[in-house]
Amino acid sequence: MKNYAQVYVKNSLAAAETYCKAFGAEITFQIMNDDKSAYAHCELSVNGEEFLALSEASNPCDINMVHKMKWETMTFNVFEMGSEESVNNAFNVLSNGGVIIHPIGELPWSKCCATVIDKFGVCWWIAI
Repeated sequence: MKNYAQVYVKNSLAAAETYCKAFGAEITFQIMNDDKSAYAHCELSVNGEEFLALSEASNPCDINMVHKMKWETMTFNVFEMGSEESVNNAFNVLSNGGVIIHPIGELPWSKCCATVIDKFGVCWWIAI
């Protein structure tokens, strides 16, 4: 059995580009919607391993309210990133237009981690 996450976001094309940049991912499978303006389904992989699927959200989401309230309904934990440089890169990409919940720092269980809600409303905990 396998399990990996899927997010539903507005502006799924930009989201896929952002996540590829943040995590060194690549698009390994994609189905566009009828007018080719968004993903009906898109899969991202890192080093050949499935990482995340995403699709265009059909329902509206008020990202400004999510950011204002620092609304965390679910957090994607990306860990064992390998280096502080990798965490810093992901943090910089994800926090651009997003909201920082916890800046990069040390916790008892991780010497380098952060929590960010990105500009698409997705919450990420990133760590070495």
